[in-house]
Amino acid sequence: QLQLRESGGGLVQPGGSLRLSCVVSGLTPDYDAIGWFRQAPGKESEAVSCISATGATITYADSVKGRFTVSRDNTKGTAWLQMNSLKPEDTAVYYCASVRYYYCSGPVTYEHWGQGTQVTVSS
Repeated sequence: QLQLRESGGGLVQPGGSLRLSCVVSGLTPDYDAIGWFRQAPGKESEAVSCISATGATITYADSVKGRFTVSRDNTKGTAWLQMNSLKPEDTAVYYCASVRYYYCSGPVTYEHWGQGTQVTVSS
């Protein structure tokens, strides 16, 4: 059973940066795409980014392109979401999730989810 745990959230001023981590344990993540999602109060969940198992394919939501960067190191069982130039509208609970044999293209149902980490952007 794959388990994911996010960390790195917190309070940051507009224009600041945070780096979220997603540690994968239980099974090797070498065949799993990792997705990052966020949900703000009263809003629907938004898919933020996806990185394929090898890192060859990466996608971003238009709302974060140019500001967020996703990466992973399968030897460490960890994925990261580097968030720069943060805006108040980036405030949300951020989740990472995994799904096997997915190349970040087309609809999919993610199989495993972390518990989420809160990101608050405010002055």
